[in-house]
Amino acid sequence: MVKLLIVLTSSFYLYLLIALLKVLYEYWWTPLRIQHILRSQGVKGPPYKFIHGNTKEVTKLRKEALSKPMALTHDIFPKVMPHVYSWINRYGKNSLFWDGIRAQLVITEPELVKEVLKNSEKAFPKRKPPIYTSRLLGDGLVTTEGEKWAKQRKLANYVFHGESLKVKPQTKTTGL
Repeated sequence: MVKLLIVLTSSFYLYLLIALLKVLYEYWWTPLRIQHILRSQGVKGPPYKFIHGNTKEVTKLRKEALSKPMALTHDIFPKVMPHVYSWINRYGKNSLFWDGIRAQLVITEPELVKEVLKNSEKAFPKRKPPIYTSRLLGDGLVTTEGEKWAKQRKLANYVFHGESLKVKPQTKTTGL
């Protein structure tokens, strides 16, 4: 009986140790490694904070932006995404911030944006939308990939062709 209790207790502690190591790896080691690699490539940003990332700072900047009245301009970016606006000004055109443990890379250089949007090597997969977003958007161009996306894109491309966009004269009908 004592041997069984020792085996069960040691198994439990081994399981706890493995779970702790896994949590530390995912929530501490991986984000710090990603941050180190990107900093060595010249991509800077606010430092990672354990578990919550930069969400507290994002919340603070959003509250500050919403507390101030908005000027009558078309420049709404500082109001809508004050954290990204602040970090672009502070860290440069390309910056990294943390949404919890998920790294978010902000790219504002036009050539890099073209490269990401082109995505010819499938290096930048689309993020799977939350269930409520996928129900709202359906299986459209925004949410699909692969052959289904190519078929939908080909169909939608005709609508935006130059000939289709030309203003056609409207015929006036008169009622009797």
